[in-house]
Amino acid sequence: MNSISHRCWYSDTIKEFLAKTTEQIIGALALKNDFSLEPTQRYAWQEEIEILKDTLSKHEGQIYFEFSIPRMGQRIDVVLLIQSVIFVLEFKVGEEDFKPYDIDQVVDYALDL
Repeated sequence: MNSISHRCWYSDTIKEFLAKTTEQIIGALALKNDFSLEPTQRYAWQEEIEILKDTLSKHEGQIYFEFSIPRMGQRIDVVLLIQSVIFVLEFKVGEEDFKPYDIDQVVDYALDL
């Protein structure tokens, strides 16, 4: 376990993430979730995992789901570390467009990292 794994609900190398089933990953997320696990959250995780599996097949690095930012009391959906780049991903599953406050949310997360 690396030094930032305690800040998230699921972490792995991208290679190991790709090798696991969606059910294994959702199970790990659910075990760390201290809140009521609503069907909409499970669906969102499933969509996020499928998108990331399609996108990350040619990359190496680390992946962190539900990454906690203590100062803000918020969680980033996904943080990716690929080479020397940190990617902050905030999914809006089911939305058709991005609102200005959605972009502000990601910028705030990136600044806090």
